[in-house]
Amino acid sequence: MNKLAVAALLGLSLGLSGCVISVDGDGEYGHQSDWQDKEQQNRKYISRLQQNTGYEDILNRMGIADFNELHSKGDDTYQVLYYRTQRIDGDGVTTKNECTPLVFKNSALVGWGDSAYDAISD
Repeated sequence: MNKLAVAALLGLSLGLSGCVISVDGDGEYGHQSDWQDKEQQNRKYISRLQQNTGYEDILNRMGIADFNELHSKGDDTYQVLYYRTQRIDGDGVTTKNECTPLVFKNSALVGWGDSAYDAISD
C-alpha cells in the first residue's frame, strides 16, 4: 500500500507541475505594471493639488518621494519633493526628469512642476 501511495503522490506532483511565464514590466498582455500604476496615481493626485496644502499632508498622502531637496533663500526654507509621473527611459532607474517637483515654502505648497522649481532655483 505504501508503494501505491508514493507512486500516486509522485504522479500527482508531476501532473501539477507547469512552466512559469515571466512578463516584462512594460504592461504586456493588457495590464499595467506597478510603476505605471504608481505614475498614474501620482499624476491623479498632483492634478488635484491645492496651493498652501501642508508638507506633512502631502507626504502622508503620496508617500516617500523619489527625490527630496532642501533650499534656503533669506529667511525662507524651500523643500522640493519629486514624484515620478512619466517614463522617459526604460532602464529601470527613476531620474528627476521623469518626476514632477512639488515646491514647498516654509512647509506650505507654493507650486508644482518645472516652472515652480525654476522660480526658486535662481
